[in-house]
Amino acid sequence: MPADRRPRAIALMGPTASGKTALAIEWAQRLSGEIVSVDSALVYRGLDIGAAKPDAALQAAVPHHLLDVRDPWQTYSAAEFAADARTAIDGILARGRVPILAGGTGLYFSALLDGLAEMPPADPAIRADIAAQAETVGWPALHRQLAGIDPLAAARIHATDPQRIQRALEVHRLTGKPISHWQAQPAGPRLPLRVLKLVLAPAARAVLHERIARRFDAMLAEGFLDEVRHLRALPQMQAVAAPLDLPAVRAVGYRQAWEHLEGLTDAASFREKAIQATRQLAKRQLTWLRGELDARWFDPERDGGQLEQALAAFFATKGAGVPATGV
Repeated sequence: MPADRRPRAIALMGPTASGKTALAIEWAQRLSGEIVSVDSALVYRGLDIGAAKPDAALQAAVPHHLLDVRDPWQTYSAAEFAADARTAIDGILARGRVPILAGGTGLYFSALLDGLAEMPPADPAIRADIAAQAETVGWPALHRQLAGIDPLAAARIHATDPQRIQRALEVHRLTGKPISHWQAQPAGPRLPLRVLKLVLAPAARAVLHERIARRFDAMLAEGFLDEVRHLRALPQMQAVAAPLDLPAVRAVGYRQAWEHLEGLTDAASFREKAIQATRQLAKRQLTWLRGELDARWFDPERDGGQLEQALAAFFATKGAGVPATGV
């Protein structure tokens, strides 16, 4: 069998709060790498503390891509992410550096690594009409409408996910065919790289839960609520009829903070709801990751040596060793 001569990339995947960012930065510094964020919250400007975005010092130390590419009142699709990420990766490879794909958004990883089926373009007028209808009848009612049009899509899309409900209804109105029909078409080309897929996940769920709670309390101490107050005060956000339906505001922690600042919860309930929502996100991420059969799993707190071995073996054919250090 001929040698695989495709350029190499590393995919550091895992649930939230599992240590992906810290390891990605460490490896990028060691390997002359650049980080491509695979995170649906980090694409938004102003989502910094609550999204655990690398600070200015870390971004200066290691080049990062796909951070702050949209304003919080805008949307950003998986197809747009995949196109932008491939452009970033091409640039990284052209500079002779290693792309390190780090994040926990499964849909973004799938779109980037495996490709997406070609979909009809967005239609602003139809989207506006659907949004206006949602203001009148509510998104659960539109989800029931979707179930009558496309039961397969409705089964996959939660009734509280307005962005995906809107897109599914938009596609049907545009083409007369359900979105599940389009999704079943052959996907676009896979990413033409040799990718080392590594999952960071504590073996004990209680450890992950503790890390999530500890990190959220640190975010509160850093001024997370002030960050959300600033977002709420932006004129563009105030002009949105249903800000809680925006993808940026639906990011875990932000929705709960937004509702708390509206007086719907007290401080203790806000903290509890935000931590619980983050744990539920981690559970969904782990469920998706179990379907990545070619990914190797490591406990970040006890498998440092095995991670190093996996990294060294991946780059062994380059003829240069990988400096050893712990995680």
